Amino acid sequence: MIPQAATVFKLPDALSATGPPESRGIARDEIALLVARPSGVTHAQFRDLVSFLEPPDVLVVNNSATIAAALQGVRADGRRVAVHLSSPLADNTYLVELRCADGSCRMRDGRVGERIMLEAGSIRLQSAYPDAEVPTGSRMWRAVLDLPTDVATHLETHGRPITYGYADVWPLREYQTVFAREPGSAEMPSAGRPFSDRLVTELASTGIDIVPVTLHTGVSSLEAGEIPLPERFEVSAHASRRINHARGAGGRVIAVGTTATRAVESALDTDGAVHAASGWTDLMIGPDRGVRVVDGLITGWHEPQASHLLLLEAVAGPDLVGEAYAAALAERYLWHEFGDSALLLPH
Repeated sequence: MIPQAATVFKLPDALSATGPPESRGIARDEIALLVARPSGVTHAQFRDLVSFLEPPDVLVVNNSATIAAALQGVRADGRRVAVHLSSPLADNTYLVELRCADGSCRMRDGRVGERIMLEAGSIRLQSAYPDAEVPTGSRMWRAVLDLPTDVATHLETHGRPITYGYADVWPLREYQTVFAREPGSAEMPSAGRPFSDRLVTELASTGIDIVPVTLHTGVSSLEAGEIPLPERFEVSAHASRRINHARGAGGRVIAVGTTATRAVESALDTDGAVHAASGWTDLMIGPDRGVRVVDGLITGWHEPQASHLLLLEAVAGPDLVGEAYAAALAERYLWHEFGDSALLLPH
């Protein structure tokens, strides 16, 4: 279990974004942007981002692409279930979560050995995760996939994007960022979604370096007090050199999302420099660990009691994060993956 964030609030249902901004008649870079600095809070549009950065600042973005990681299944008693595939594991099993058919609620009555029939193939629950000794009641499961094709092909044919009931299901292309290159995220690295090709060009033309790293996200439906799941990541040698160069030149390292933050902080040398690294990270960023590379953060708005709030507070401090959330609620910013955005600049 992990400590609770200092940022505590209630989220009205009316502030849930149920679809992409394009469905609301605005471009992806026209969503609201709240900029929180020690001097106060500024309200802008995301396309104004360049106004708050200056060379040699560097933006670290996640280039992981979203996959259609939700499969519809039927349990032995006839109940329909959504199986959310979180990530592959080293022994050719898969980490999965069982949800109601529309994704709105958890199913906590899975049992060891249970087989769930899919439209094609099946899934067998092998053991609870992370505690393999739990026979039933676990939220996450290590599962064996029995599919007629490889997983990627099966998801392309039968999968749909993961949703949680507050939003409609949209085509997979709506869950991609302009940086998406490496398929593997169970859910969209949504902090990068507001970027448009036009905005990326404008940032580059003003000398803001945009550095891609990779972190394949697992399911984000963590319960209060749960630690983040291990996730696959890669920071290339080229990316690490560019980040270190910006730091050496006095620039700020601005992570685009909690995923980019976790990736770059997982690639830290003992001497404080970023180096090439890849594999799995179980790094928990919060009050105890803090951040050692990231100076600022672009982020969406997270659920009450979400563990991501601890990461935000590690980057920007609980006072600034609390001020930002209070202002966002007062101004009726929109939440979730298709919602509005924040730029936290504590320095």
